[in-house]
Amino acid sequence: MLTEVTATRYITPLREGGSLPGIVEADDLGTYVMKFTGAGQGRKTLVAEVICGELGRRLGLRVPRLVAMELDPVIGLGEPDQEVQELLKASGGLNLGMDFLPGSIGFDPLAYEVGSGEAGAVVWFDALINNVDRSWRNPNMMVWHGDLWLIDHGATMIWHHNWPTAATASAKPYNASDHALARFRPDIAAAAAKLAPLVTEELLTEVTAQVPDVWLADEPGFDSTDALRRAYVDALLPRAATVHERIVLEAPTEDRPSQAPGWLKERLKPLPHPTKKAQQDGGEK
Repeated sequence: MLTEVTATRYITPLREGGSLPGIVEADDLGTYVMKFTGAGQGRKTLVAEVICGELGRRLGLRVPRLVAMELDPVIGLGEPDQEVQELLKASGGLNLGMDFLPGSIGFDPLAYEVGSGEAGAVVWFDALINNVDRSWRNPNMMVWHGDLWLIDHGATMIWHHNWPTAATASAKPYNASDHALARFRPDIAAAAAKLAPLVTEELLTEVTAQVPDVWLADEPGFDSTDALRRAYVDALLPRAATVHERIVLEAPTEDRPSQAPGWLKERLKPLPHPTKKAQQDGGEK
C-alpha cells in the first residue's frame, strides 16, 4: 500500500490540468501535487496513476513518488475560488499525492534532446499502458535537474472503463505516431528486450496491491477488490510480451492546415520523423 500522509495546507491550484489538481503541504513536511477523487474523471484516474506510476518506477523510469493523501475539506475554507472549494468539499477522505518537483520545467522537444534508448523505453512503456496522453500536443513530461520525468498517467489503460471488452481492447495496436518522443528515433526493440522480461505476474501483483481498496470498491462485475486487481494483471501481463510488435510509427497528424506564410512554414518545419526518415534512407540506397 502507498505511504499515507495527511494534507495540512492547500497552497494553490494548477490550472493547466483539466482535473484542477492542487499543490498542498502534508504532515510529513513534504509538498505534493494532489489529484482529487472528486474531480470529474473520478477514482479510476487515480487507480491508473498508481498502477502505471508504480510500474514505471519499478521499470527504471523517472516518475515522482506517489502517496495516499488524507484530505479534510476544511483546509479549503480560505480558498477564494468557488470551483476549488467545491472540489475540496467533494474530495474528503483519501486522495492521491505526487512529489512536487520544484524548479522543473515542461518538456520541450526543441530544447531538450532525448537519446533513442530513453525514447524507446518511454514509448514502449506508454504502449504497454496504452497512454493516449503523451503526444506532441501535451507531452506530460517534465525536465528536472537535467533529467526527464514522466507525469500524469490518468489517461491510461482505457479498457478499465469497460471491463467486458478489456481483453479485446488491451490487445489492440498502439499508435505512437503523435508521441512526444517519436522524433527522437525511439529504439523500441531494445526497450522491449530489456523491459518486457521485467513485467512479471509477481511485479504486476505487487504494483496493483499499492492501490487503496477504497478506490477499487464496488466495481460492477467484480465481487472483491482482489478480483479487480487480478483483472489489471491479466490485461497487462500478455500485452507486455508482444506490444512492441504492434507499435505504429507513421507520419504525425496535424490539427489543422497551417495558415503561416511560406517563409515561416519553412522555419517551423519539424525534424524528420524516425520511420519516414528510415524509409527515405532505404529508398536512396
